[in-house]
Amino acid sequence: MSQKVVLAFSGGLDTSFCVKYLSEDRGMEVHSVLVDTGGFSDDELKAIEDRAYSLGVKSHATIAKTDDYYQQCLKYLVFGNVLKNNTYPLCVSAERIFQALAAAEYARKIGANAIAHGSTGAGNDQVRFDMAFRIIIPEAEIITPIRDLRLSREAEIEYLKGKGVDQEWHKAAYSINKGLWGTSVGGKETLTSDQFLPESAWPTQVTKTEPETITLTFEQGELKGLNDESFNNPVDAIRKLTEIAGPFGVGRDIHVGDTIIGIKGRVGFEAPAPLVILKAHHTLEKHVLTKWQLYWKEQMANWYGTMLHEGQFIDPVMRNIETFLTDTQTHVSGKVHVLLAPYRFQVLGIESPYDLMSSAFGSYGEMNNAWTGDDVRGFSKVMSNQVMIYEKIAEHNR
Repeated sequence: MSQKVVLAFSGGLDTSFCVKYLSEDRGMEVHSVLVDTGGFSDDELKAIEDRAYSLGVKSHATIAKTDDYYQQCLKYLVFGNVLKNNTYPLCVSAERIFQALAAAEYARKIGANAIAHGSTGAGNDQVRFDMAFRIIIPEAEIITPIRDLRLSREAEIEYLKGKGVDQEWHKAAYSINKGLWGTSVGGKETLTSDQFLPESAWPTQVTKTEPETITLTFEQGELKGLNDESFNNPVDAIRKLTEIAGPFGVGRDIHVGDTIIGIKGRVGFEAPAPLVILKAHHTLEKHVLTKWQLYWKEQMANWYGTMLHEGQFIDPVMRNIETFLTDTQTHVSGKVHVLLAPYRFQVLGIESPYDLMSSAFGSYGEMNNAWTGDDVRGFSKVMSNQVMIYEKIAEHNR
């Protein structure tokens, strides 16, 4: 009886090689699985399924996880205003670990005794997949043909041709990975430190030139409305905002960060909806949360983003942080007005019944209704007392 292996399958060169190698060279029963977290159209999903069967898989499954991806992961990135290195909304890293966990759960469900992925030995994804597989299905053998065989792209193509797979494997100038929470863009410019991606590299070209103002409506931290349209499912609101903001060319940047494997890396991305949502959400929070809520949210959210980026999503401490983040969102409701223009956006202001910037208690620099000058004089004296004593003692002993 042949060994049953589940392969995380995308339909590209690497995973196509894996199907042939595992089924024909190693004699394994290959069951491919694609986890859809919002980056594929129905036609693309059907084409990938057809490719899997044409390559010889025993079965192929497409697992729809977009709503779960939002509810179990992306929602907390919004609550935490998570931007890795103050730049990157974790477009790929959040998506990959979630896909890896779903693939591992599927392997356990169908009783596979091996699980495989097509990652090379050069990037973060190999760690994310390996960790997810070891946590969810530790008894299964993890097989990584591309990494283990150290194959070049040319060698993979020659191998597939030898197996009768004579497709034109065109290597695009830029590597594009599209997802609900943004699209990554890699190319020769991201392999060095001194260049930016050219206009032609971006998947969404700039077609809107006249600025427009939009209104985002948040309910307890979640995006539930755009302009006059309401959404029960924030996933639909994210997609709609992507359609509106993307043609302005907003949300483009290059992230420079520390990879899990210890080297620096650069990746381009376009994430119009995430960048607008996070900035708008953060602005609303600055109006409705207290100073210490904002402070501790920032500490916890930065840690949460790092853990997620490094494949630690399943660690129970992440559920603890999610509980904290959720609790902070009770009053994060209101409208945020945003100006969209070519290559930029600007938060104009907010409206919220929970706005702490209430004129009933005073106007900064203008009028104070909740305290007197004598109150401030006494407060300042107490607040400065210890440092005053420190300075006096230090001066005496000089």
